[in-house]
Amino acid sequence: MSIEELLPEEQSGSALDTAIRRVANDLHRLNHSIAQAVEAGATIELLRCSRYHCGTGKWGDQMAPVIKVAEATGA
Repeated sequence: MSIEELLPEEQSGSALDTAIRRVANDLHRLNHSIAQAVEAGATIELLRCSRYHCGTGKWGDQMAPVIKVAEATGA
């Protein structure tokens, strides 16, 4: 589903549209970085660490990573 399908027509091109596109782009980059870290040997889990409320009934989850790296075993 595209961002255009998620937004009402009257909000297309608005500050909200720009903010949603920014979140989507950042999330895409985050997912790519997570994949690279996993390929390098880490285990990554994202946890909600807080919830941001703007006071008008809108809110957004804020995330924190839990990163585990297996210790290298050498002989």
